Parts: sequence; C-alpha cells; structure tokens
Amino acid sequence: MIFRQLFHTETCTYTYLLASRRGSEALLIDPVFERVDRYMQLLDELELKLVKVLDTHVHADHITGMGELRNRTKCVTVMGEQAAVDVVSMRVTDGDTIDIEGLELEAIYTPGHTDDSYCFRLSDRVFTGDTLLIRGSGRTDFQHGDARAAYDSIFNKLLKLPEETLVYPGHDYKGDMVSTIYEEKHFNPRLQVTSVEQYVEIMDNLNLANPKLMDVAVPANLSIGLGQGVQDQASWALTAEQAMDKCESPDCTLVDLREDSERARFGVIPGSVHAPYTRLDHFIGPGGMLREMAAATGKRLVYYCAYGERSAMAVQISQEMGLGNICHLAGGIDAWVQAGGRLDKV
Repeated sequence: MIFRQLFHTETCTYTYLLASRRGSEALLIDPVFERVDRYMQLLDELELKLVKVLDTHVHADHITGMGELRNRTKCVTVMGEQAAVDVVSMRVTDGDTIDIEGLELEAIYTPGHTDDSYCFRLSDRVFTGDTLLIRGSGRTDFQHGDARAAYDSIFNKLLKLPEETLVYPGHDYKGDMVSTIYEEKHFNPRLQVTSVEQYVEIMDNLNLANPKLMDVAVPANLSIGLGQGVQDQASWALTAEQAMDKCESPDCTLVDLREDSERARFGVIPGSVHAPYTRLDHFIGPGGMLREMAAATGKRLVYYCAYGERSAMAVQISQEMGLGNICHLAGGIDAWVQAGGRLDKV
C-alpha cells in the first residue's frame, strides 16, 4: 500500500494520500488548497489516478483543496450527509464504505467537534480528523459543536476500536505524527475522566481563540460545488422536469453513474443503465458500452448521479473524447425526487 502523511505548516494540518499500489487509483483525505500543486506532483510521480477526495468535516482553519482537485482531475468529492456544503459528488453516512481500487474505508459518524464530523477507518488505522487528536481532542465551541456528542463519539465509537489501531489525526501542534487507540485511551489527558459531565466541564472551559481564518475558511468551504450548466442554459444540462419530459421518449437513454452502494440505498430512475463514474473511461472509450450504444442507436445519453456533480463532469469528459448528443440531469437524483420523479428499488 502507498501511504503518505503530508503536512501544511501554516495550519498544522495533516493530509493523507492512500493507494493500493503504484499506478492505481488514489484518494486524499483533508487536502489543503495551498498544497494542491504538491499533491498533483506526488500523484504524477507515483503514477496515481486521483478518484476520490474526502473531507472529514467543514474546516474552519484552512480552505479545503477539494474543489480545486476536482476541477483539475474530475475526481469524486465525498463528505458526510450532515455537511452543509452546497454540493459534493457523494455523501456518506455512518457505516458506509468508500472504495477505491484495492482499498476500502469505513465512514464513522463522530459529531461533537462539529455536527458533520466523520472519521474514516482503514483496516489497521483510523483517520480521526479533528474528533480525536494526539493527546487532545477537537474543540466543541463553534460550528454546532457539542461536548456531550464528542464524548459519545470518542468513548463509544473510537475507543471501542482495537487498541492497536493507529490514530492519524487531522492536526497536530506539537510535532507528533501518529498514535494508537491504546495510547490515547491511557495517556490522553482529556480522556482521563469518569463521566460525560467531567469531559463537558473540561471542554467548556478551554477558552480558546477562534481560528485565524475562520471567517474566510468556513464560507469558502461551504461553497465548493461545481457549476452544472443550468444557469448558463447549457444545451447539455437538463432540469428534473425537462429530463422527465425528454426521457419519456425512446430517443433517450438514462445512464446512472453512481456506485452500487448508492443505488442500493436510494433506488434508481426506471429504465437506467449502470455505468459507474470511476470507470467512465472504460464505458466511453473505443468499444465501450456507452460509445457503442450511442453509435448503434443514435439515442441521446442522459447522465445522472446523486447531486449532478459527477454527471456534469461526465458530460465534459465525454465531449473531450468525441461523444456528442450527451446531456445530464442537473441536481442529480436529489432534484429528480424533489420534482416528484419515480424511483425503483435495485
């Protein structure tokens, strides 16, 4: 496995790069905007294809690199379903898995630092964001923080993991890089309490100054969605109502770009064919299913995903590869449901 722990000096933020091997798919956890060029260089050096970027929560101390990485690589952006961001490609909830080639992470909902905080577990290690730090824990006094919720997340979720589990936090201000569940359980001073009330008392009396970039970072990190073309009346963007009208015609084929887990959880638009976004190059390349389908039938392909971000990028990729007569459902299946569209169970 390829594993890199990258550091942003100004905000003491850790970013993590994961891949199963050289030349495979990769993901990044908690990227920082100012470090995007470095991430791109490293991806190129290791011959990695960035397919997913995860943020553990809406950050208040730095501007996320998620949107810029999506713009450069057309990767999938992932956050918890509680995050108040305008648009991400994929939202996860507690217990969901995030897959790339050869690796699988489990999403663990850990509110407390913020109400949208998640940790991500990979076999022998857990990426704890700001929920659990090395010999510390995330503050709970802004962004809908809740010390009681933090106690529950730490004591009843993270500290229940095997004690040998490696702990990789989102920040460190003392120079530490990694810990274990055992160490934090026994040596973290904030966790040496006998009740939730004691923990709440500690957290309520930290009296910390707000992060220096909070007034800039939070608004920026809430507005990271990709433009989907509707505002510009782009010919390749359909509203849900337009899609319902056009897709009643035999001249259109709906293409579901979501992953199996999303289809199983939320259902599918009737009559769709399945072509997962992370394998789109395969489907639209020479001999690919979608390319052959479009050539053989002359039908218009209508891409859709969860919120319209993957499908908008899929149209752009398809156009670059010479496929015409392609459009997408702006707002994704979320907009379809809001407009009263029907869904079938997988």
